[in-house]
Amino acid sequence: MVITTGLALAVAGCGGDSGAGSPTPKGANPSAPTKHPDQKPKATTPEVPAGDAVLAEVKGGDGHTLTINSAVRDAGGFVTVSGKVTNSGTKFWTPNDWSGDEKELNGNAASMAGASLVDKVGKKKYLILRDTDGRCLCTKFSGGFPANSEKTFFAQFPAPPAGTSKVDFQIADMPPAAIEISGSE
Repeated sequence: MVITTGLALAVAGCGGDSGAGSPTPKGANPSAPTKHPDQKPKATTPEVPAGDAVLAEVKGGDGHTLTINSAVRDAGGFVTVSGKVTNSGTKFWTPNDWSGDEKELNGNAASMAGASLVDKVGKKKYLILRDTDGRCLCTKFSGGFPANSEKTFFAQFPAPPAGTSKVDFQIADMPPAAIEISGSE
């Protein structure tokens, strides 16, 4: 009898309706993940903000445009820059020269691996973050850019000191893009 009662309570506690048609309590978030102390959060790819904010836009040869929509300082000690790259030219384009000249980054063809942040006031250059296998923490543009196409990107860097908010984003032969970092550590 004790086992039956225990099972009935367990089923009642785990079961329930799918939520369709039942009201959500005020302040509750039905899509919020359940917290388990022994689970580690999953790594996610930062997304470009939904807004149309443009921090900077630079144009390169043959109709290539780099638009930066956000540069956010995260509590983990890094800065995530995100935006979009547009090929408004008439030919297919692969940004192979954007992967940088560093030997460690050779396996990151057609990516944002060659990007850097430059703090002119502090006189420091911050290179793209990478994992232990030399893969950049950035977007890899698989398949390149067909004519008249665009793709979103992200690139992560070590964060400059907390007092530094203005930096230049640089990649390959594109002109430097002056941006302001938002957020706080």
